[in-house]
Amino acid sequence: MPDTGPRPPSIRDARLDVLRGLALVMIFINHIPGTMWEHWTSRNFGFSDAAEAFVLMSGISAGLAYGTAFRPPMQQFWSGLARVWRRAWTLYLVHLAVTVWALGIAAFFAVAFNLPDLLHRNAVNWLYQDPLRFLIGLPLLTHQLGYANILPLYAVLLFVSPPAIILAWRSPRLLLALSLLLWLVAAQFRVTLPNYPMPGGWFFNPFSWQLLFVIGLLTGIAFKDGRRFVPVRLWLQLLAGAYLLLALLAARIDAVGSTFGHSLWLLQELGAPRWITVFDKSFLHLPRLLHILALAYLLSTLPVVARACAHRAAAPLALLGQQALPVFALGSVLCYIGQGIKSHTGQDPVIDTALILTGLALQYALARARSRWPRDAVAGKP
Repeated sequence: MPDTGPRPPSIRDARLDVLRGLALVMIFINHIPGTMWEHWTSRNFGFSDAAEAFVLMSGISAGLAYGTAFRPPMQQFWSGLARVWRRAWTLYLVHLAVTVWALGIAAFFAVAFNLPDLLHRNAVNWLYQDPLRFLIGLPLLTHQLGYANILPLYAVLLFVSPPAIILAWRSPRLLLALSLLLWLVAAQFRVTLPNYPMPGGWFFNPFSWQLLFVIGLLTGIAFKDGRRFVPVRLWLQLLAGAYLLLALLAARIDAVGSTFGHSLWLLQELGAPRWITVFDKSFLHLPRLLHILALAYLLSTLPVVARACAHRAAAPLALLGQQALPVFALGSVLCYIGQGIKSHTGQDPVIDTALILTGLALQYALARARSRWPRDAVAGKP
């Protein structure tokens, strides 16, 4: 999240790690639909969910990690470009690995347990309905399985981020204006990247979701420069809090939700564009966008959040956040296994809880082990 005040750029902000770890936990829970625990994730208390938080924080991380390399006079330009593209390539390879695992898991449940349900879900069915086009779309990222479609977005945005980072140092307001314009054009004219061989476009449309990533970039770069991108203002805090409260009431109280939805419908009848009145996730329509920005701003300006994230009780979440990519990859594989198990067990609170707890424990174990690999390598240990 954005910083509450100028700090030396070398200080690591615990909030980013903890909140990213929390987002990973909620993504994992949401990716095993039908459990009792999915009713307690953030999407049930507002208009946005953990995916928006993950992309925003990915932009912040990119700004922190690569911003200095593209700062004028850009003496580290080529090394910075190599680092960015190497990371984007890693994301691409991890996405392919997760996809192969998802296909293997679907086949395993069908062969070993006569449970073909996963073969008909998450767009896996295109493998046997149109195998040649499926195999073309897979490496081109035009065909993405359900619950495995956020890494392609991240990889594409990171790959094209160097020009944005350069502009962020020179004219951050211009970068934000261009990003906002692209978001508006995509929303108004339904501009997206194609799904092939499936009809339609990407579930996470890069032309829309780039706005969150760019805002994260600007936030991370400002932090590296020892300042905030958006200053702390009481009126902004009150406005953000009011919108979050409205979203909470609309999500939890049927009467409020119906009234709010009817108000948006009336606006649409009066000629307001759909990106103002609809909650479309693929194009990141305005109600969702404002919600995650309000949440991020409020969390970043409350000292209690900083203290809570710095507490040792939040250390497990921080560790998950620090090892976000391997944790996310393992969580994605485990979620397909969980979906396969639930295709047989159905609704069972005990099994649901066991699935969630086992999956989170395995992800934490991986993060703990992964955090020790670099130290062991430096120390010359096997």
